[in-house]
Amino acid sequence: MSTVKKPALGRGLSALLQDNNPDPITKEHTIRTTGATGSISNILLSQIEANPFQPRTEFEKQALSELSDSIQLHGIIQPITVRKVAPDKYQIISGERRVRASILAGLKEVPAYVRIAKDQDMLEMAIIENVQRENLNPMEVALSYRRLIDECSLKQEELGERVGKDRTTINNYLRLLKLPTEIQVGLRDGKLSMGHARALLAVTDPNEQLRLYEDLLRDNLSVRSIESLVKQVNESESKPNKKTSNGVDAEYLALFDKLQKHLTIQYQLPVNIKTKAVGKGEVVIKFNTESEFERLMNLLGGNE
Repeated sequence: MSTVKKPALGRGLSALLQDNNPDPITKEHTIRTTGATGSISNILLSQIEANPFQPRTEFEKQALSELSDSIQLHGIIQPITVRKVAPDKYQIISGERRVRASILAGLKEVPAYVRIAKDQDMLEMAIIENVQRENLNPMEVALSYRRLIDECSLKQEELGERVGKDRTTINNYLRLLKLPTEIQVGLRDGKLSMGHARALLAVTDPNEQLRLYEDLLRDNLSVRSIESLVKQVNESESKPNKKTSNGVDAEYLALFDKLQKHLTIQYQLPVNIKTKAVGKGEVVIKFNTESEFERLMNLLGGNE
């Protein structure tokens, strides 16, 4: 393993965790393992266990393999951060990905900042480290925020201050936990984006959310298309169930709704269907530019 001479700290969590007056246990361990005073210790991987508050639950195998190769070649550039829980036992505060990659690389020990931290401090440190620097998927972020609120008794404003996000952003993530489980899993697995999920949240009926999610997967719909479909769903829900004010049967309304959604998906343009009386009505396809009009004409065969 390459000897780490000048750890690259930047202004991340590691810089904030430096302790000018390390506790006696940490200082003694540093002297014993490095032969000099300081805040970095070389710790055996066999003495390190995962952080029980780690918000990340999955690590991409390919990315871990690439990091492992880099560690074999260059060593660990940025030390991990751990807390001491027993004479020869440590828990990871931040850097679990580096630890896993180091194990793959065949290392026996890693450089680490040793801290004494309470459980709440560990949870906050782990989430800040991961949310800001590890690109958690939206569901991992949402679950982490929920844990901070529930287990650390933080209000949304306080949580925002901890992670550097405004209240609206925090709330948008927390709302993801209201989606049906199937959609949450899809969001975790990257089958839809945060924008898609936020659009689906505008629908109150979970069954409708799932139906739109299936449409999204089947047709690879854009966020804009989902927003249009959501708008149509909400408008149709506001209509009477059996008869409209002009006497149109609900069965016809369902057919109109189906046609409207098909045209929206097919043409990617806002489509409105208006009913006037039984058997009568009009289909209005809106366009905003000449190029959109020309594309619509081509699709409808009007330029042949």
